[in-house]
Amino acid sequence: MYHRLSASAVLFALILSACTTAGAARNPIETRWVGRSAGEFFAKYSPPISDSQEGSSTIYNWRGGYKRIKAKNSRTVSVSCSAKITVSDSYIIRDITIVSDRPGATSPSYCAELLTGE
Repeated sequence: MYHRLSASAVLFALILSACTTAGAARNPIETRWVGRSAGEFFAKYSPPISDSQEGSSTIYNWRGGYKRIKAKNSRTVSVSCSAKITVSDSYIIRDITIVSDRPGATSPSYCAELLTGE
């Protein structure tokens, strides 16, 4: 009986851990860029403005996409996007956290429009 209970507990724990390690659904920016080269990102959108080390990762502060767009209310507004980009020691993007964003021309996020090609 004890072995069946232990086996059941282990199986239950494995199932739970599989659910929690699968990861949360990513936003469109992460879906597009996580796992890709930071060099590709910076070549396309401009170099970072600063960086810092955190263990084996580098955190880049990036700002770009400066543009004037026509907003939904027909006003012309200046927009840009800023993000913290976590990069592995092999220069692969691990995470992108949007720090500053504005409504875009067609969506609530200019950063999403810019960084996903929407």
